[in-house]
Amino acid sequence: MALAYIGLGSNLDDPLAQVMRAIDELSALPQTQLVQCSAIYSSKPVGPEQPDFINAVALLDTHLAPLALLDALQAIEQAHQRVRIQHWGPRTLDLDLLLYGDQVIATERLTVPHPYLTQRGFVLYPLADITPDLHLPDGSRLPDWLHQCPPDGLVKLPSASEC
Repeated sequence: MALAYIGLGSNLDDPLAQVMRAIDELSALPQTQLVQCSAIYSSKPVGPEQPDFINAVALLDTHLAPLALLDALQAIEQAHQRVRIQHWGPRTLDLDLLLYGDQVIATERLTVPHPYLTQRGFVLYPLADITPDLHLPDGSRLPDWLHQCPPDGLVKLPSASEC
């Protein structure tokens, strides 16, 4: 089995409900166990003018290969009516495979670690909720990246606890 970290985000059609439902769907994936979820956060969007996002990170223990897991994540996005029209545009659900064990993957379909993982507070801070001392595949440490990425516009939602 491999530990896989999944980034979740939504800013359309009741974003909190979208993220919570997606967490339930992640826990139902075959050959996969939901280990832990971060707190739920609100974040300012990257890119064009649009509503704020709801974000979280889930940790899965899975027997699915990386591309099979990616296919499963995209199927969940499709079930949530995800439409890919505008780069960094609004979406009902975005599921990103952030890390898959200690693997480094670079294919046309998948890049792991996620290419923006170390630049996005809405990924780093929820990731730190789960594994504060995480070492990335390149040997760098999550706490070092947190110091370089202030939590600008990121708000931990007190009413939405960890899953």
